[in-house]
Amino acid sequence: MDIGVEISLYPLRADFAPSIRDFIERLRAYGRLRVVSNSMSTQVFGGYDEVFDVLRRELRAAFEQPGAGKAVFVMKVLGPLSA
Repeated sequence: MDIGVEISLYPLRADFAPSIRDFIERLRAYGRLRVVSNSMSTQVFGGYDEVFDVLRRELRAAFEQPGAGKAVFVMKVLGPLSA
């Protein structure tokens, strides 16, 4: 089953842009997912298990980065997507 997840990341610090760019680039490194970004959010499309496995890993990595501080992720999940 394919799904789409729309994600917005809000690092709670003045220098927020590098954290957002890094998060998006890490998502794009997973070749089996389709990642589409715009000025407000990033959409991730793929198989249910794969999307949530990647998000589980990358959300944790975003929270654990040295100096990352606090951050808010807002996610909306759409599914199942038709072929």
